Amino acid sequence: MAKSLFEDAVARLDEAYKHAHIDKESLNRLKFTKSILEVSVPVRMDDGSLQIFTGYRVRHDDTRGPTKGGLRYHPNVDMDEVKALAFWMTFKCAVMGIPYGGAKGGISVDPKNLSRLELERLSRSFIEQIADFIGPDTDIPAPDVYTNARIMGWMMDEYSKISRCYTPAVITGKPIPLGGSLGRDDATGRGVFYCIEELRKKRNWDPKDIKVAIQGFGNAGKHVANLLHQAGYTIVAVSDSQGGIYREQGFDIPSLIHAKNSTRRVKAVYCEGSVCEAVDAQHITNEELLELPVDILIPAALENQITQKNAPNIKASVIVEAANGPVTSQADKILTEKNTLIIPDILANAGGVTVSYFEWAQNKNGYYWGEEEVHQKLQTIMAREFNNVYSFMENKACDMRTAAYGHALNRLDDAIRAQGTHEFFSGQQ
Repeated sequence: MAKSLFEDAVARLDEAYKHAHIDKESLNRLKFTKSILEVSVPVRMDDGSLQIFTGYRVRHDDTRGPTKGGLRYHPNVDMDEVKALAFWMTFKCAVMGIPYGGAKGGISVDPKNLSRLELERLSRSFIEQIADFIGPDTDIPAPDVYTNARIMGWMMDEYSKISRCYTPAVITGKPIPLGGSLGRDDATGRGVFYCIEELRKKRNWDPKDIKVAIQGFGNAGKHVANLLHQAGYTIVAVSDSQGGIYREQGFDIPSLIHAKNSTRRVKAVYCEGSVCEAVDAQHITNEELLELPVDILIPAALENQITQKNAPNIKASVIVEAANGPVTSQADKILTEKNTLIIPDILANAGGVTVSYFEWAQNKNGYYWGEEEVHQKLQTIMAREFNNVYSFMENKACDMRTAAYGHALNRLDDAIRAQGTHEFFSGQQ
């Protein structure tokens, strides 16, 4: 019987435990979710009818601080997915040394089928249902798949109305005029880019010799593509939910971003100003993109994209997980045997939560930083933790995902032990 997404996520802890120096109680505690909330979200539609959507919020662990994690709007959102995402957030925050625990949430809905007014009603109604479950010192949501700064602004405003107090720190990823942080919009993609740059230093790459394919051209995918393009890397393939394009000599990424923003589709074009011309390119599926002969593959879409079925066909020597959980545990084993280096999601895409932490801290202090300061602070943390995980991997002779989990487990164990484990209460310590 196939494992659930949450079971698959938790299974990776046992391997990491072999390389971490932690109390077994800590391991057992982290295999369970702290609290789960499922709510009905009523929305009055534009035609006057009432629709009920199902929403979720899961808090996995808060040993190291208030829980943190995004909210996604997607038809496939369910409790198992949200539990797994909350689990990953716990470890992502621990890897980065951020004083947060992990949470996640979402609504089972296709937001593309909603009008703007319906989308606002849905967002405010959801906050009304979960307001007692979140808070600036309890649980802090943020944007995720198909949610954005405007939606976060509506949510913050609704929470402030309920609490009768302007509370910007309850939500991150907000519009700048509502307490958002400069540098938050591209933070996830920028974090991925900083990881690749640290690896480049270790492998002495010349960027122009490195071919990259990116599955997913949403917020993270667009920004990492643009940063890599500016640094001289050759982006040969990109895709969105409707399919992808491949061109061996590479694409002009600003042109693709302009077309995507204008038409909501990935198009093979070259633009000068607002005038765009089509360029020759091969149309491919998302599945075909994953198997292209490239140096770096960046899955930046949804989870479970690389599985036991297609892992043997992956040709990239490096996979950088901009999405959460794009590689299953069974695929991990196959890729590790092929000596494929995987920079795991809990490290690679942690730029978003790191700058969310910056935003929360700025909201708390009422003092805001410039964009360059945000970028500099993010680069410092990403570089530090990339090298910590890479050194762990080399010292323990394990794969990089196991190293990241082991590094996080050590930090989580320190916090759990500080409250006392069996060793302490039995008088052995």
